[in-house]
Amino acid sequence: MSELSRAVQALRKFALGHPQAAEDFPWGERTIKVRGKIFAFLSEDGEKLYLTVKLPQSSEAALGLPFTFPTRYRLGRSGWVSARFPKGSAIPVDMFRDWIEESYRAVAPAGLIKKSGLSPR
Repeated sequence: MSELSRAVQALRKFALGHPQAAEDFPWGERTIKVRGKIFAFLSEDGEKLYLTVKLPQSSEAALGLPFTFPTRYRLGRSGWVSARFPKGSAIPVDMFRDWIEESYRAVAPAGLIKKSGLSPR
């Protein structure tokens, strides 16, 4: 298994560990949802890792990184950030975990966040 595949699987496992998180494949892409609302797109094609998350607090800082860009389809206006991380580079898995958690908190119902013990938005 490649480093990209290992990173995708680690991030997938982390995202699915959140309360009521579920995996779905609309449009043939892996999404992670909470109560039917997407909080992460996650995939790899053998050459790049792809991650898209909603970052209401840290999108500006995230967009300063060389491998990120505002998400298309007008989602970027709402704080959605996409990252393409190339094969052969050290993948910042811890930072991506932080992004996934921020996105989960942005999308999940407040009552579910409170019940799960996560810090509020």
